[in-house]
Amino acid sequence: MSKRIFAGPYGVWILGGTIIPLLVIAYYGLTDRSGSFTIANVTAIFGAEHAQALGLALLLALISTVICFLLAFPLALILKDSRIGKKGFIVFIFILPMWMNFLLRTMAWQVILEKGGIINGILTSLHLPPLEIINTPAAVVLGMVYDFLPFMVLPIYNTLMKIDDNIIEAAYDLGATKKRVLFDILLPLSIPGIASGVTMVFVPSLTTFVISNMLGGGKINLIGNIIEQEFTTSSNWNLGSGLSLVMMVFIVISMAALGKLDKNGEGNLI
Repeated sequence: MSKRIFAGPYGVWILGGTIIPLLVIAYYGLTDRSGSFTIANVTAIFGAEHAQALGLALLLALISTVICFLLAFPLALILKDSRIGKKGFIVFIFILPMWMNFLLRTMAWQVILEKGGIINGILTSLHLPPLEIINTPAAVVLGMVYDFLPFMVLPIYNTLMKIDDNIIEAAYDLGATKKRVLFDILLPLSIPGIASGVTMVFVPSLTTFVISNMLGGGKINLIGNIIEQEFTTSSNWNLGSGLSLVMMVFIVISMAALGKLDKNGEGNLI
């Protein structure tokens, strides 16, 4: 029996779940309400409101990605060097919050950060001034870091686990310091995992609208919020699709650039 028969369901899935929706988005994005061809929906990204939203989304996504990396790399090193048995169980405990619904996790931070929330309640009881963090870019970044941090840790941890311990031991035997081992061995050899992690954090951070809606209180408008509003509130599918096409270009470029650092797929989670 031909193997193509077994590939059939996957082909149907790709066609119905990926190719057709992309073609629909491309059709709406390159036409107006009357169905006539236009690039106005795409060039609308250069408008003041849209350009500002895109710039803010890029900035917050970049900040979130950097913070995730600074937190994830040391944590991945700790997991790699852990002497506790059953390292898989430790990783399981770490990713356990990911099993909770994304909206519930974000709502939990909304409760924690709001003016009458847990943090301000503790500060008030200690006679300290409350924090005004909810509905600010800082709250959005915090939500992004919390939700996407595991996607940075896991590929880096996976890459570090593939590094032969004999290489590290040889470096120490030759007189290398911990700093030299970190920057000359561990960091360069973990670049595939870092590239994969950056992709998995930067892309959803750039396109998110749920986190900015819930933790930004509608005051932080990212490009994802603009697109979501065009589809749901304004019912302007053409403009929303045109802006989505621009975002897809940004995503493809970023993934292609980072993909060159992980040509062999060493940073994959499996």
